[in-house]
Amino acid sequence: MLPALASDQEAHLSRLEPLFSQPGSAERRPLADPRLSRSALLLRPTGGGGVQLVNPSGRIRISVDGAPVHDQIDISRERIETGVIWLISNQVLLALHLMEPLSRDEPSFGLVGEGLGTQQIRRQISSVADLDVPCLIRGETGTGKELVALAIHKASARAERPFEALNMGAIPPTLAASELFGALKGAFTGADRKRSGAFSRADGGTLFLDEIGETPPEVQVLLLRALETHRIRPVGGDREIPVSVRILAATDADLEGAIADGRFREPLVHRLSGYEIHLPPLRHRLEDFGRLLVHFLGLELDSVGESGRLKGRGRRPWLPASLVAKLAAYSWPGNIRQLRNIVRQLVIANRGREQLELTPDLESKLTSDAASSPAQPTATQPPREPFAAHPQPPVATNPTAAEGADRPTYRNPDEIDEQELLQALKANAFKLQPTAATLGISRTSLYALIEKSTRLRKAKDLTQQEILDAKNRHGADLDAMAAELEVSRKGLRRQMTRLGFD
Repeated sequence: MLPALASDQEAHLSRLEPLFSQPGSAERRPLADPRLSRSALLLRPTGGGGVQLVNPSGRIRISVDGAPVHDQIDISRERIETGVIWLISNQVLLALHLMEPLSRDEPSFGLVGEGLGTQQIRRQISSVADLDVPCLIRGETGTGKELVALAIHKASARAERPFEALNMGAIPPTLAASELFGALKGAFTGADRKRSGAFSRADGGTLFLDEIGETPPEVQVLLLRALETHRIRPVGGDREIPVSVRILAATDADLEGAIADGRFREPLVHRLSGYEIHLPPLRHRLEDFGRLLVHFLGLELDSVGESGRLKGRGRRPWLPASLVAKLAAYSWPGNIRQLRNIVRQLVIANRGREQLELTPDLESKLTSDAASSPAQPTATQPPREPFAAHPQPPVATNPTAAEGADRPTYRNPDEIDEQELLQALKANAFKLQPTAATLGISRTSLYALIEKSTRLRKAKDLTQQEILDAKNRHGADLDAMAAELEVSRKGLRRQMTRLGFD
């Protein structure tokens, strides 16, 4: 923790300061690594939440996000929000990121990490666990949706009852109804005995429906009725059976786009999303990467009988900081699941070795995937501006919508890059509904694109002085203020309330 920076004061980083604490421990100690210099690196607040890193002597070897820093570098708030990796003297790896004070009383729910995203997920689990409302968990593949669902179940009043998980994407459409609701003997070819469905097995407990976006249309109708009536009818049955089941569902699909395309029923989404939890991808949880890496290394080392490796025995550290820096720089498209798999490969490939090394296959994968990913800002580049430096032409309106078709042609949000997003927002004065229509996506998808953008400035980052200056120029015209400050009207209004504006 660097409270000096939060108080707009200079902070020092050296062998002796600041003090660090292990996750879950109140004890705080300096790094005290003899290979680190006693000379301090300086951290100076630059305004707007940014930080200037100064290497006074120039003799300390330091790199920021893989690029060397010989004298100084300015790091923007946007980069700090994502997480910035520092490698010092090729021995110590640190992540600079934003963090809220931790409450030692909050349960972990089995989630590894202490970053803002992880803290928020824990608070959401605490808020919804005992309410018995259906919950929709959204996030990219591999982000831990089932782990969150299980945490909700264990923290609920149904914890002692069954937790049943069903992957809707892995069930053949012809068997989906029987898998959910069961089937009587002889109900269909091959039904040689009575079968209980997931609803019956989860009766009194929790049913987790993974990949809910893959549910066949004909089964969506049956599922919607079961959620509305709390009754099910087994395949081949002539009467309905009451059940008491809490539904938790998960998806990485664009349900709003599926609704627009007629592939998913909107009433079913409303029924499933009594409460929504959005899980951030691993690339947005860089502050937790080290904890996750060490956690999985510990599990895998235990499985091969080498649990002492992480304790630093031997002349060289078994886990070199340079290797961790290379892993942290990877984009992890498969998120936490992919990290776990690669850690397993690393541990198995390095059994009995003095120091952990990347295998040639993994080295090639990290390099090739990084080369095909959008370039990340480096330490030698200036902080990325939130918007393009020159005005861009407005984006053409979706032709189908312009011609007055019954339903607009919705696009896959993944097709929209940041430049097109910025152009559309500018062309529509940062009004979200017309921007969504321009891009041909739902407002929910637009929110998601804005949230993960590294170039957009968020309304929550606006300072009181910036808002006051805009208010003096535009009076009570919130639309004009939002357009000038390049944020949404709703977000501006929320930030003004937070900062105490009337």
